[in-house]
Amino acid sequence: MQKESRPKQSQLCPCGSGKKYKQCCAVKKERRRRALRRSKTLLIWIGVIAGLALLVYGVSQMSVGVAYSDADLGVIDFSALDQSQKRAALRAANQARCPCGCGMTLAQCVSTDSTCPLRTKNIDRIRAMVVEQGKPRSSS
Repeated sequence: MQKESRPKQSQLCPCGSGKKYKQCCAVKKERRRRALRRSKTLLIWIGVIAGLALLVYGVSQMSVGVAYSDADLGVIDFSALDQSQKRAALRAANQARCPCGCGMTLAQCVSTDSTCPLRTKNIDRIRAMVVEQGKPRSSS
């Protein structure tokens, strides 16, 4: 099976219009090629911009490396802790799971679920984490 040969620019167009190929179908093919190339370029740029937007969103959500910050946990006082102690307490609260079986973390449960039957116990557990982080470390 042979590939259909393309006519030379100055030959008559095979479509039967009576025009030269360069003034008829060659122009149409070139327009289609350019439109396809522009579409591909546009799609690539949309993908790149979407990827960058996701990256920026992800970085913006990692304020201290925790999902729920001290602002989200307003019922707990973190003022006695320095920045590194606060970060450690927040990480612990964002990693420990709620014991009711809901699958949330302690910080998530306290921040978002006011109907959890163990919410007050979870608040007490996070307060204990804050107290634990506030204790002076022994240097031995």
